[in-house]
Amino acid sequence: MRTALTLLQVDTPLTARPATDRMDDVALAAAGDVRAFERLYRAHLPRVHGLVRRMTAGRDADELTQDVFVRLWQKLSSFRGESAFSTWLHRLAANVVIERFRTDTTRRQRHVDGEGIFESLPGARSSGDLAMDLETALEKLPDGAREIFVLHDVEGYKHQEIADLLEISAGTSKAQLHRARMILRRHLRPASA
Repeated sequence: MRTALTLLQVDTPLTARPATDRMDDVALAAAGDVRAFERLYRAHLPRVHGLVRRMTAGRDADELTQDVFVRLWQKLSSFRGESAFSTWLHRLAANVVIERFRTDTTRRQRHVDGEGIFESLPGARSSGDLAMDLETALEKLPDGAREIFVLHDVEGYKHQEIADLLEISAGTSKAQLHRARMILRRHLRPASA
């Protein structure tokens, strides 16, 4: 028998299903139907894992993705349908990652102040593949700056939403986003510039 904890090991192909079937799966899974939950897992795994990987620079992404789906199993009955299920799950995933950052001992080091951060980063490196360079550059960002960059520029959150999620001010969110962009520009700048 499969449980929510072993679902990451499932490697069967994803089949396309109409949105109404997925909403039925939400209701069935909320009632304890493991097969419906497995279908939800397969449908949402790529997007959730991508968000987690970007927010964490790949550190413990598989473990945190599994934590998201365990939390989903626990919280599914609280989904009220006031927003799209994928939106609710996305917020849940972001919250799981944020909680992990809060419990890490490096929490104090997440928001680095001062211009010295620019000097401690390696110079630009070009592989000819901008997507790979961006992933590498994202890994170089301090945790707080990366987290805010991903939430704002990649996932489309507003500064006030980020501030509420991270329990910081909107001004801190804006400052960290600016810092992240400056670091990324420096890292992604062509060698001839």
